[in-house]
Amino acid sequence: MTNISIRKVAFNDIDQLQKIGRHTFLEAFSEGNTEENMKTYLEEGFSTEKLTSELNDKNAEFYFAILNDNAIGYLKLNFGQSQTEIRDDKALEIERIYVLKEFHGKSVGQLLYDKAMQVANQKNADYVWLGVWEENPRAISFYKKNGFVAFDKHIFKLGDDEQTDIMMKLVLKKG
Repeated sequence: MTNISIRKVAFNDIDQLQKIGRHTFLEAFSEGNTEENMKTYLEEGFSTEKLTSELNDKNAEFYFAILNDNAIGYLKLNFGQSQTEIRDDKALEIERIYVLKEFHGKSVGQLLYDKAMQVANQKNADYVWLGVWEENPRAISFYKKNGFVAFDKHIFKLGDDEQTDIMMKLVLKKG
């Protein structure tokens, strides 16, 4: 797995971003959710219009994990007013790290996470935060292993289902 590279998603990658976004979200969450709610979220959350808007946002960045010219995972970061909740100029939000299931356990998520930390340092962030579904122990464990601690909860709507996300934070600089 040493041939994996991380590269910023360009506007002309929108089809590939939409494809991997839908695929990885479906793999990660279809088991615990209704088909109807998944269909609605995949259509809205990964619509061409929404992804176009996100790719045009100067306070959001996407990165692909690439193996043999194929995206096998991706990362979405938000800064400033583009953060989904906290909107602190001294913070960076990891909104998404998703990896194709066949590459789980092969350090792809860690490579994407490391890219997020590199960007956080470049942006001089005081801390990094994220929300993770309370029923996703694999992701919670990953973030705990990387030093994140829970600090709050919030509601994430998937279709008509209100789900609880654990909000986690990693302090980079003592204030």
